[in-house]
Amino acid sequence: MLPFSFFDAHCDTLSCCLHLGWDLRSSPGHTDLERGGQFQRYAQVFAIFHDAARAPMDGMFAECCRQAEEFFVQMKRNAALVAPCRTAADLEQTERAGKCAAILSIEGADLLECDPARLETAAQWGVRLINLTWNRANALSGSHLEEPERGLSAQGKDFVRRAQSLGILVDVSHLSDAGFWDLMDQSEKPVVASHSDARALCSNTRNLTDEMFRCICATGGFAGLNFYTPFLGLDHSLDAVFAHLEHFLDLGGEKYVGFGGDWDGCDRLPDGICGVQDMERIYEGMLRRNYSAELIEDLFYRNLKRVIFEQSEQ
Repeated sequence: MLPFSFFDAHCDTLSCCLHLGWDLRSSPGHTDLERGGQFQRYAQVFAIFHDAARAPMDGMFAECCRQAEEFFVQMKRNAALVAPCRTAADLEQTERAGKCAAILSIEGADLLECDPARLETAAQWGVRLINLTWNRANALSGSHLEEPERGLSAQGKDFVRRAQSLGILVDVSHLSDAGFWDLMDQSEKPVVASHSDARALCSNTRNLTDEMFRCICATGGFAGLNFYTPFLGLDHSLDAVFAHLEHFLDLGGEKYVGFGGDWDGCDRLPDGICGVQDMERIYEGMLRRNYSAELIEDLFYRNLKRVIFEQSEQ
């Protein structure tokens, strides 16, 4: 048993389960329930994801429904190890039972075909986070990669209002800078960046500027460090991970930063990190850097727990 808990904000493992036949109990990827069970507590946000440029013949919402169904199939099949968590009460019960906690997110509103009315269905599934875009621009906003100068449309602003009214956190990872600032102008709830690093250290537009990070903190939100090395910079060692982490800490992020590893959604990880089992290396690095026990618990678990299951339910 590892001596710490771990709550991660982003993985793409669910689509691998559906399309590659993986089982969440034990998979060839970056995370699974057997490895997660080695933590004191393990909670994982599982993203429903599909590239809109390769939309299936029956449409993106049909694909979204298939992945949601796969999520619940995996939950039932592995019920001795994991439970889906929609509420704080669900999480507390799952923690007491010693099971892994699974939370649903949607990576890209294209999967709801950008229809605010379909957020009701997502909420019924227990979705707690949604990205307005993935890499593709859509009817709601430009993305960091396509039409980055385009902010939220009127439809996008309505989508945000509906999501937040249903207790679904809006996730700005992949969003255009213009869309980010439009969101911040109207948001009445915490804002998250589930898997983004510091742009001051790596200029990739997938990363957050210092001003963006401070604004996320001001909402009571959260930013999860992404392990995809092109977002970390030229240094692919664990030192690069700590450089981004400590940059956010220097900006006042002690209660607002954690991890969103992009597990099974990226093919280039830092040296020494092959999956969630290697988070022990991050833990050991924190001890060497004299992080307090309280800070370690916040970074690994409590910060993300707070924003999903406490503040977002207020």
